[in-house]
Parts: sequence; structure tokens; C-alpha cells
Amino acid sequence: MSSYPVAHINLAALQHNFQRVKQLAPNSKIMSVIKADAYGHGAIQVAQALHDSDGFAVARLSEGLRLRAAGIQQPIVILEGVNSIADLQTAADNFLSIVFHHASQLELIATVRLTRPLTFCWLMVETGMHRLGLSTDQIEGALNVLNTSPNIIGEAGLMSHFANSDLVGDPRNQQQLDLLMDSAQQYGLETCMANSAAIMSIEASHGDWVRPGIMLYGASPFEDKTAQDLDLKSVMMLKSELIAMHTLQVGDNVGYGGTWIADKPGRIGIVSIGYGDGYSRHLSNVGSVVIHQQKVQVVGRVSMDMIAINLSNVSDVCVGDTVIMWGNDLLTVDDMAVQANTISYELLCQLNERVKREYHHG
Repeated sequence: MSSYPVAHINLAALQHNFQRVKQLAPNSKIMSVIKADAYGHGAIQVAQALHDSDGFAVARLSEGLRLRAAGIQQPIVILEGVNSIADLQTAADNFLSIVFHHASQLELIATVRLTRPLTFCWLMVETGMHRLGLSTDQIEGALNVLNTSPNIIGEAGLMSHFANSDLVGDPRNQQQLDLLMDSAQQYGLETCMANSAAIMSIEASHGDWVRPGIMLYGASPFEDKTAQDLDLKSVMMLKSELIAMHTLQVGDNVGYGGTWIADKPGRIGIVSIGYGDGYSRHLSNVGSVVIHQQKVQVVGRVSMDMIAINLSNVSDVCVGDTVIMWGNDLLTVDDMAVQANTISYELLCQLNERVKREYHHG
């Protein structure tokens, strides 16, 4: 049975990128971000491969529970925290750590008695992102709640998130960092703020913990730097196969809506992948693929299960040939993100379970 489309996950490349984090932030512990199924790469397999991580970060309780059920032992931090007594107890029962970012969460922890206390918890501080976080004026009260609660063991750290770390030299980055570091110094607490872009461009932000995400998967957080520029290796190579070929005459329409019309005689191929697999519809008429080590254009609209590609300038092509959507030197996921007018994070995360993951080392 054909396994296409398939995402080949290179765990050796993943480990190389992890070592880059260690090189860049040698004095910080590493909280590897594996939310959204490790950005589409498979959270369990990635966690197992990143066994040298000091901890992991996920967005939601369900993601942490899945990792614990798979036997992952490192600290796991729930970045969105939880909002019910039942979820607090579940987190405690499974040795999951909570980020507190709202007054209602602090009220909750102050009114319950858990059968097992929480450890390795964090306060999210609002420093300029205006998404999640307590104001600096709320930190003292929040710490009093956590430090006096029988439900919490150990001091909570202070966490925040850069809004513009991909914009190197943006003064707002320093403003955010100053707010967090001033509070950390005032209360003598550990910090965790540096994401991938900050790890590579804002050394002062490294603090006690860094929180790498996209760089682990071999994509660049910067518009003006490639993964190769940053000595990162692509972890995912997305492939499928050619399932049909057709000749075209001048004026022939391709795909739904006839949005691509042949202006000269040629040939198209049909590839088994589409938006039903999570391949972005925004790549219609603008995307590229690689076949026989040649980059060719996606023509017509991306449909649910198939795309059409222009084979007019490629010779010796046969049905069954492998087609690469991204992940080699000719075509990176960052390249495709530019073509789709989005970011590599989205392209990677939206691949669904119809795309088989196959894991290998090198």
C-alpha cells in the first residue's frame, strides 16, 4: 500500500538544531517547545529524540497528558495554564507544571486543596505582547498567593514572550526584556523569555531558561536569514508521488475555476497531496515542488487531494516518481512560506494525520 504523502522526519537534524541552542545559550537550561504536535513533527517522537532537554513546553493540558502517557519524564510546562479545579488536579496527578497568567487562575489555586502539589510553576508577565500575562504591578500579590499555597512546592519563575524578537534591533525588544529582568531581580526569581529568534539575536535575554521552538525544526524565524545562514538543518522533508500526467494545448484550463490556462503546448502532472492533507490552498498557482532535482510550478488551484504541476520542461518523468514539497536544498519550508504569504510555522503545523510520519537518523 502506498504511504504517500509522507513526511520524513530527520531526528539527527533535530538533534543538531538542539545542539545549536546549547552553543548559543550555554549557560541556560532548555525548555524545548513541542506544542502543536511538535510543530507537526510528532510530539512523542520529538520528545524522545530531545532527551537532553531540561524540560518541555506545550500549549494545553491534553498535550501534556499525551506526553506523560507515552512515558516522557522531563518537566512539562502548560503554557496556557488551566482554568478549572478538575484540570488543576489532573495536572498535579500527572506531574505537569502550570503557567499562571490571569487573576482567575490565582483565585482558583487559592481556593482548592490538591491531593498532590504542583511543582516547577511559572508566572507569565505582560511586558508588551498584550496576549497573556499579569502586569508587573500584580507580580507581588501573585507570588504571595503561590508562596503561601499548600498546592505549590518551590518558587515560581517569571516568564514572558517577545512580540518582535524576529525584528532584530527593534527597541521594543529591550523594553520588554527590561520589564521582565527588573522584576526578576526584584524578587530573585528565575526567568524564561528567549524564543528561537531571541536565542539567536538577543543574548541578554537568555536568562536561566531558553524556550526554542521553530529553530529546533530547522526553519528560520527571520525574514532576511535562511536556516542555512543560521546553521540549522531541515528536519522535515515532505514528499508525495506523481499519479498521472496529461498533455495540454494552448487554451486548456487546469483545475477548479480554470485559474491557470496554458499559453503554449505542454504537459502537467498530478500529485497526490492537497488541502485535505494540510497542504495550503494559498499555494495555488504560486507554489513550487521538486521533481528529478528540478523545481517546477504548482498550476491551478490546490484541491482536497491533488495538485497539478507544470512538467513541460522536465524530461523522463514517470507516474510513480517522487515529488518533494519542501525540505531539501532546492526548496525549503521557508521558501514555501514566502510563496504562500505565510510563515513556516503554519505550513508545518497544519499537516494532518493523513500525512504519514516516518522517522530516521540522518
